[in-house]
Amino acid sequence: MSTKKIIIIDDETEILNMLSRFLNKSGKYSVATFSNPVVAIDNLKREKYDLVLLDIMMPQMNGLEALEKIMQINKEQKVIMMTAYSTLDKVLKSHKEGATNYVMKPFDSLQALENKIIEVLK
Repeated sequence: MSTKKIIIIDDETEILNMLSRFLNKSGKYSVATFSNPVVAIDNLKREKYDLVLLDIMMPQMNGLEALEKIMQINKEQKVIMMTAYSTLDKVLKSHKEGATNYVMKPFDSLQALENKIIEVLK
C-alpha cells in the first residue's frame, strides 16, 4: 500500500500537531501542515496531495475562499472541510465549491476522522 499525501490547513497549531501526530503514526500517510492558507495554496501549486483537510474559519483567508483557490489549481482535488462553526449555508457552499466531505470540530474521535479519510481516499 502506498503512502497517501495529506495537507492539513488550520490556523490552530494544536489541531495541526494533533492531526499530524495521529496520521503519521500509522505510517499510511505523509502529512504536511500549514497554519496560513495563503502559504498552503502556494505549496499546492507545486506539490500534489491525495487529500486536503481544510479549516473553514481562519484569519488570513476563510476556508471557502481557500477551497475556491484550491479547486482552481486542481478541480479533482479531494478536500474535507473542518469547522467548529457549522451552518447549513457553509456546508452547502463548501459542497458547491467542490469539497468532498465535511467534519465537525471537536472531532468525535480521531479514529472516526480517519475512517472518513479512508472513505474519501477510496
